Amino acid sequence: MCARCESSLTVSWDQHAPLDNSCYNDYIVGVNLLRPTATAPLEDQVFVAILRIAESLAQEAEQLIKSAGLTSAQYNVLRILRGAEPHGLLCRGIAERMISRDPDMTRLLDRMEKHSWISRQRQQDDRRVIKTRITPEGLKLLKKLDQPVHDLHKGQFRHMPAARLKLLSELLSEAATRASE
Repeated sequence: MCARCESSLTVSWDQHAPLDNSCYNDYIVGVNLLRPTATAPLEDQVFVAILRIAESLAQEAEQLIKSAGLTSAQYNVLRILRGAEPHGLLCRGIAERMISRDPDMTRLLDRMEKHSWISRQRQQDDRRVIKTRITPEGLKLLKKLDQPVHDLHKGQFRHMPAARLKLLSELLSEAATRASE
């Protein structure tokens, strides 16, 4: 029985009925992402808050990116390769710059090459070295996403004044510096 709407859904395990989770969805909307607890140390609270906020922001971006037919990892690779133009990067160089590590970078690049978003070329001076570059098709796809992604990020932080955003950026940079030591 749902305490909020006082509805009841009784389904035995052998029946195949859809799960009524409408009240659950209403509950999630009202949940505070930070949920600080008095018993947790401040560092623990900050760590959990960063993870929760990052996940929430990433889900919104992922929906936008998915609407263009890309995964987050593919979008990340295309942005990395656009920044590496005109030289391109080795597979290892792409993997090092990824936001979220992909355990099988080679297969990810294979799928992207099939879509003609990237090209790979074995180097003449060392046949073991394969450079990956973004194609005009990949650049076109990224250009189509640039403004919508910018608008999304602007909307995600519209409630914060510029000075607070700058402070947040500085604090996150400081935390990242410590995390990479």
